[in-house]
Amino acid sequence: MEFYLPTETGELLAFSSAAFTALAGLFMMFAPGLTFRFFGLGSMEHRPGAIAEARSSLGGFYAGIGLSAILLAQDWIYMALGAGFALAAFGRILSLMSDRGRNPLNYPLLVVQIVLAALPLGYVLGFL
Repeated sequence: MEFYLPTETGELLAFSSAAFTALAGLFMMFAPGLTFRFFGLGSMEHRPGAIAEARSSLGGFYAGIGLSAILLAQDWIYMALGAGFALAAFGRILSLMSDRGRNPLNYPLLVVQIVLAALPLGYVLGFL
């Protein structure tokens, strides 16, 4: 079995979204303290279980879906990756509107989530 590197532009963009997701997930899994500081979340001294949440829920899931999309390179996995980021972006929009989440970090993260959703969805749906 060989490693597949896409040659089409659309698939390469979807692959790039998956690669970024996998790298972000691995970073979150192996550096939960830096992840919490970057996102401005509470200190982990008050809740030691927060490290497990960062490693598994954030890092493990992102790394898993990103690596699955990279290794399998199937349309349905790209669809799952794009749909997940699209719903995450929708959740962030809801937070901006109703949870007083209008801090300076939420806007760039919203843009990142929209781009990470648009690249694989655009490829699968035939726009790229």
